[in-house]
Amino acid sequence: MSESTKVADTPAAAAASQEADAKRRRQRALGFSLLAAAIVAAGGGGYTYWKLVASRYVSTDDAYTAAEIADVSAQIAGPVAAVNVVDSQFVKRGDVLVLIDDTDAKLALRQAEADLAHARAQVVSATADVEKAAIDLKRRQALVESGSVSGDELTKVINESSNSAASLNAARAAVAQAQARVEKAQVDLGRTVIRSPVDGVVARRNVQLGQRVQPSTPLLSVVPVNQMYVKANFKEVQLKKVRPGQSVDLECDLYGKKVAFHGVIEGFDGGTGAAFAVIPAQNATGNWIKVVQRLPVRIRLNEDELAAHPLRVGLSMKAKVDLRSDPAAQQLASSSS
Repeated sequence: MSESTKVADTPAAAAASQEADAKRRRQRALGFSLLAAAIVAAGGGGYTYWKLVASRYVSTDDAYTAAEIADVSAQIAGPVAAVNVVDSQFVKRGDVLVLIDDTDAKLALRQAEADLAHARAQVVSATADVEKAAIDLKRRQALVESGSVSGDELTKVINESSNSAASLNAARAAVAQAQARVEKAQVDLGRTVIRSPVDGVVARRNVQLGQRVQPSTPLLSVVPVNQMYVKANFKEVQLKKVRPGQSVDLECDLYGKKVAFHGVIEGFDGGTGAAFAVIPAQNATGNWIKVVQRLPVRIRLNEDELAAHPLRVGLSMKAKVDLRSDPAAQQLASSSS
């Protein structure tokens, strides 16, 4: 290739190189513009989501179902004659759960009734003595003026009348005591039949046939599954706008997202979980580290939804509180309905 040809090609190559550099700069500027637009759009979308959604709700997955469990215990001593239920069995209020042998209770009732009959007979006898003493006293008083009865004899009759009245009062007190013993024996006899205090499911059955129980011996528990509630543990920084009466959307891990539960906040516990722990945290120490605390919040569940999809104690839940729900309006609507 000649020198003249090289010289001729140099300006064209330079122009092409400049054009390629310019194209790369335009592409880079366009990329920066698109990136900036994407950042602005993401920021705007995030702000819009926070303004319309995130700021309206607070949620937690640290929530579990709970219930006011009824603990059934023995109230009288004796051997267990029958156990009519097993764990997981559904019972209604008033159903017979456990029978305690009532032989001793029946004997105690008969003895108390016999003591009552004897006490009443004593009252009849004492009443007759009082009436006789009153007649004698009246006769002696009528003869005092004529001198047929001395003062000493009249005093003796008066004392006998007072003693008869005192004996009558003591007999009446004995009747009251005997009546109380009869009533207690009747109560003890009734306590040999142990019934369910609520509707629910039997759990933690510890009693066995033939076991001799004593008063306060725990026998079993009844879980009122139709009165379940949720205890949601929210972080303290989430509770600024949470109020009793606000509506809550809930999801249970048992049923998943296909079943939605709805509830209402009933109230807040008196302290955090750390405050009521068996071994509370010692915050007044040199190696103290601040930890965000959680406060249990009680949520009442919708009864119809609970009946359609039963729950059990201790199931995991997810709770989302609508901060814009009006507790006053909900309370007014519930009172009017």
